[in-house]
Amino acid sequence: MQQWQWARRWWTALAFVGAFGAAGSGALWATPVAAQDKVKFNLSWLPQGSTGGVLVAINKGYYRDVGLEVSAIVGHGGQRTVNEIDQGLFEFGYGDPISVMLNRAQGGKTKMVGSINAVWPGAICYLVKPGRSLAKPADLKGLSMGGGGASPLQNIVPAWLKANGLAPTSIRLLRLDPSTINPSFLQGRVDLTECWEGANLPVLKSLAARQGREIGSLRYRDFGLDMVGNGIVTTEKMIEQKPDVVRRFVQATYRGYAWMREHPDASAAVITSQYPMLDKQVMTEQIRQMVALQSDRETQGHKPGWLPVPRMESTAKFVRDAFHLSPTLKATDLYTNQFVE
Repeated sequence: MQQWQWARRWWTALAFVGAFGAAGSGALWATPVAAQDKVKFNLSWLPQGSTGGVLVAINKGYYRDVGLEVSAIVGHGGQRTVNEIDQGLFEFGYGDPISVMLNRAQGGKTKMVGSINAVWPGAICYLVKPGRSLAKPADLKGLSMGGGGASPLQNIVPAWLKANGLAPTSIRLLRLDPSTINPSFLQGRVDLTECWEGANLPVLKSLAARQGREIGSLRYRDFGLDMVGNGIVTTEKMIEQKPDVVRRFVQATYRGYAWMREHPDASAAVITSQYPMLDKQVMTEQIRQMVALQSDRETQGHKPGWLPVPRMESTAKFVRDAFHLSPTLKATDLYTNQFVE
């Protein structure tokens, strides 16, 4: 069985979604009546707060209001999601600029058409221990961190350490089977793990709390990683051939995120009512974290989803350096703001 399947089984069994393991990659929600234009959205993982705005928009009929029939499909991770969009398997998906840039480096034609996380939501998590303070990157020297062999963290962490004046090998990165990463972390076999606000961070905290333990975290963005986070990804073909579909999808999606922002508890109830095996408390915390990620000083004065030009420039530079990509890959290749202006 492929590694992602084992990872998903572990997440499903221990975290909050027991019923989804059998769902495979089938549609989770679709608008209940036929519409003129059918599109599929790749969630990039199981349903969680990060993609809650799409699920809310489906449930509230916001896509139907603009003539779209939208199906939300379970995904298998950021890079695979973006590649599947590029291959035409999905019209849209929840993707990040690293995956888009790597896709384009291989000849792909994906593009971000709006942000969901205005800032990078990633962090390095650790178990809080008496007498140990992990408050800055230098405090992580000599510790071990587990990650999948093909995980972007194998490139991100060394580049981030270097940017903070540390040797890229200051953290000992271990290449683990994805199914063993979080269990190894919670059992103390590795010191650190990567975590994501709006996604697995509340899950990890919930699991640790059951053991009477506490999770701490260092956010990459607090120490120099000025990158845009995840957003709505589509293809240049969709943008060129069906711009009206893209515009309607984008606008209805941000309407869903706006409702989620204004009604976090009710949004969690909407989602968990459809999937009773979801943990409502975890979902609520994921949603509250997402609300804080959706805007910052660089997006003020712009419509929801605006991709800030300076941050996209710094994103492209970091990714080029971290992954040794061609300097011909420019920030302007990765995104357009034409649908959120």
